[in-house]
Amino acid sequence: MRLIRLASVLLLSLFPAAFATSASATGLAFVMNSGSASISVIDMATLKELRRIPVLREPHHWALSPDGKSLLVGDTSGNELFSLDPATGALQRTVPCVDPYQLWFSPNGRFLVVNGLARNQVDVYDGATLKLVKRFPIASMPSHLAFSPDSSTVFVSLQETDRLVAIDLNKMAIRWDQPVGRTPAGVLWLNGKVLVADMGTDYLAEVDPSDGHVLRHIITGKGAHNLFLSPDGKTLWVNNRVAGTTESLHADSLTPIRTYKIPGGPDDMAFAPDGKLWITRRWAEKVAVLDPTTGDYQTIDVGRSPHGIFLNDAARPSVHVSLRGAQWQGKPGQANAVTEIASSLRSAR
Repeated sequence: MRLIRLASVLLLSLFPAAFATSASATGLAFVMNSGSASISVIDMATLKELRRIPVLREPHHWALSPDGKSLLVGDTSGNELFSLDPATGALQRTVPCVDPYQLWFSPNGRFLVVNGLARNQVDVYDGATLKLVKRFPIASMPSHLAFSPDSSTVFVSLQETDRLVAIDLNKMAIRWDQPVGRTPAGVLWLNGKVLVADMGTDYLAEVDPSDGHVLRHIITGKGAHNLFLSPDGKTLWVNNRVAGTTESLHADSLTPIRTYKIPGGPDDMAFAPDGKLWITRRWAEKVAVLDPTTGDYQTIDVGRSPHGIFLNDAARPSVHVSLRGAQWQGKPGQANAVTEIASSLRSAR
């Protein structure tokens, strides 16, 4: 089976155009099927799966290059990064990388940070060359990550030890390592604080970025797993994986707006230009396309254990995101580099 998969990947590298898909006017969605060793490519206009891109073993998350020209998908147990054309899905190249579970570029594009969840390490790569700069052995299960807006610090959740670690990217040293709640997953910088989704509880922890102490808890739902800021910066969205709900909150006050029932382990999320939310349902082998106005959603069948999701550039207009202490202009996926978790998982193995 592995030889067949390797042969498929080789064909992709030799004849990328043959496997590319022409994006419609509304673009393509890419879904990482972590249990099927594949990436589903979905036409956003018809909500139909067009094809599946084979990878080696276990794709989970992605990062868009600072220039927007390459979509990097991490294959964890395959120890490989797949670089795809975000417009078509054509394979550009593969890059050896140890256990690339969660990955994201710093807002200034200087570094690519990769969490090795299975190997208990956080790797910092040069954002331009993808050469390893520094490896931090960290216990245990480094999962999601988020950056400070000035790119000086990356915050990483440690799922097995219930802690959040802050790494100084200027000094290449750990600033602090503090407990934040049971099984922390998603991480997000918001309003000058760090939010952590504590998957072993029903709340988010609001953390002081200067020293890591927890300021308060925000109840969202059982298995609070991942969190995302809307492109306009006004709404915080939280996926509660155990409860099977998606919660919207006011971003400024963190007070609740509405709860949506999304069964099957809602995990990662992406925002479409028509206002709908695309949500991977990790335990259901499906993606939900949620209309937040009506609360109704449409379902798309994908592969096993769908995790990360990316909506390509053709589907997204430029936005302006204003953060306390920082300004960002660009596409929503790039703005998330300043604001999002990781992420997400976005989830524990």
